[in-house]
Amino acid sequence: MTIQEKIKSSKTYLGIEFGSTRIKAVLIDDTFTPIAAGSHEWENRYENGVWTYSLEDIIGGLQDCYAKLAADVKEHYGIIPEAYGAMGISGMMHGYMAFDKDDKLLVPFRTWRNTITEQAAARLSELFGFNIPQRWSIAHLYQAILNKEEHISRLSHINTLAGYIHFLLTGERAVGVGEASGIFPIENGAYNAGYLDKLDALLKSKDFGKDIREILPAVLSAGEGNAVLTEKGARLLDPTGTLRAGVRLCPPEGDAGTGMVATNSVLPETGNVSAGTSIFAMLVLSKPLSGYYPEIDVVTTPDGSPVAMVHCNNCCSELDAWVNVFGEFASLSGNPMDRSQLYEMLYKNALNGDPDCGGTVAYNFLSGEPVAGAENGRPMYFRTPDGKFGLANFFRAQLYSSMAALKLGMDILFENEKVRVQRITGHGGLFKVRGAAQQLLADGLNSAVSVMKTAGEGGAWGMAILAAYAALGKGTPLSEFLEREVFASMESISAEPDEKGAAGFAAFIENYKKGLAAEYAAAK
Repeated sequence: MTIQEKIKSSKTYLGIEFGSTRIKAVLIDDTFTPIAAGSHEWENRYENGVWTYSLEDIIGGLQDCYAKLAADVKEHYGIIPEAYGAMGISGMMHGYMAFDKDDKLLVPFRTWRNTITEQAAARLSELFGFNIPQRWSIAHLYQAILNKEEHISRLSHINTLAGYIHFLLTGERAVGVGEASGIFPIENGAYNAGYLDKLDALLKSKDFGKDIREILPAVLSAGEGNAVLTEKGARLLDPTGTLRAGVRLCPPEGDAGTGMVATNSVLPETGNVSAGTSIFAMLVLSKPLSGYYPEIDVVTTPDGSPVAMVHCNNCCSELDAWVNVFGEFASLSGNPMDRSQLYEMLYKNALNGDPDCGGTVAYNFLSGEPVAGAENGRPMYFRTPDGKFGLANFFRAQLYSSMAALKLGMDILFENEKVRVQRITGHGGLFKVRGAAQQLLADGLNSAVSVMKTAGEGGAWGMAILAAYAALGKGTPLSEFLEREVFASMESISAEPDEKGAAGFAAFIENYKKGLAAEYAAAK
């Protein structure tokens, strides 16, 4: 069957992911191979002390992304898709979208990037004996209650970005279990009932007269649910009127869940590192952690298995800024360079630097970094006067910086909890330059790191796979479907840790820890 015939007969599956700097759509066929894509660049705004995106940004970005996907299909295959076998929405996990009974947004969307819920997160963590990070939806809700914000009196329900888009397209207020695990703690595929009871009692003492169970979206495991694209949803997504209603939508997931799917990391003792604007590692647990740590989130795979997550707010943004600086210099010199060439040159040259970066240390904190104890963002670097300062060492330090906070959290899992991992797979923009960041991460974690051929496709491809699973899984466990159907012949490249590189990264981290006091002072 040709690609055109597959498109016409709806043997294609669409994933759309709302990332921090890009909304991306990937269309795959029944061999799980990407056949078309579309994207929309966007940026969060810092308004009134809150990192946010406006509703106009969200809806306009969705429509532009979809229009570009449809145009890509038209350009390559001569037709415009009218339906799909299934589709799904993914987004930045966590955050806070609060609505009244008429589904009106009460306050601007508060993204995962905000670190404004310290009081609430600490109180809830103590109440449950379970780490509640600042970016989780329940921390945002409780902080708003503590702050006695005006909108709380009109609050009817809360959602995440992915859950909100899913609601707009289907009219159903539900999220995948992985996404739900960034809203409230999960146990056995549902919100933890004991924690809900404790929270209800706490909220009553604050004169909060609503049932928390009615405020949270419903929870579904991968492949569950019967949501379909409504006529209203079809017109929202595709104002041209070409897309038909009735397409099945799988449960919406967070970028962490789609990252696990995109790297075949849903079985115990597998893990992945997703690296873009933020960086996070997910290790699927074979046994519960012995305690709870502020640096470690416990979330779930899209089919409900417990996962230890180290989430860092900052990764590639500062790297991108420095690439832009060197691009500007190249243009001023009369030798402009393509951005992909710049990344290739600078990343590959960083591998020529000293393993310890010659005494150069960098911090990539554009926003607060709780794992490293930084309340606010202040990108900075320092170097020792007797160090070896040059382009390779400077950019190697910037690359180390993109994964340094992650290493602080991963060391807790490996050293304190003795968590075992059989394989770690990397995906996302940081790994587009083959072999560069991958090797440095392998050195930093002292573990082999694999990168698949689809690493650059990221979470949108993972979301398309979840949509395909909803249509084709037929009761097969998600892990089995991925292993047998999707990844059986997938190409990957593995990097083993280098002894000198690992020792150099360890030396860098010691200097990094010592310099954090200066970072904290700068942030004030």
